[in-house]
Amino acid sequence: MYPETAYEITTFTPQQRTENPGMLSTEIPPGVQMVTLPGGMRTLAYTLQQAPPAPPVPVAQPIPTWAKTTALLTPTIGGGIAAAGVGLSYAAPGLIAMSEALWAAVALIAAAAVGVPMLLRICRTTGAGRGTTTITQNITATGMFGKANGTINHR
Repeated sequence: MYPETAYEITTFTPQQRTENPGMLSTEIPPGVQMVTLPGGMRTLAYTLQQAPPAPPVPVAQPIPTWAKTTALLTPTIGGGIAAAGVGLSYAAPGLIAMSEALWAAVALIAAAAVGVPMLLRICRTTGAGRGTTTITQNITATGMFGKANGTINHR
């Protein structure tokens, strides 16, 4: 099969101190550290990583009163808005008719404000087939307690 080659295993003992260690501290890979064994020998070894501390357990906090009130009022407000929308949709034809009637009333008032004075002026000048009548009155009195005399002229 395969030829067996014998390899000699040697260990570094404290008596064999060397001036130059094999690796620099910056060359040591993560998870590996230089450790000192109980016999005094220093070597590289994998070390157990400490598990990060468990995150704190969240504590249940009470719900604020304003949040409860808002949550309870939301459906009520939404239902009120929906009811108002339905009511306006049913009332829309009547509102349109009322607005048209209001505009008709405004137009009638405006026409009356312009037409009635013109009609009165026309009737006054024509006098229903006769001329205009002028009435003059002259009153005179003498003294403080004197008798007053007057004349009325129809023309």
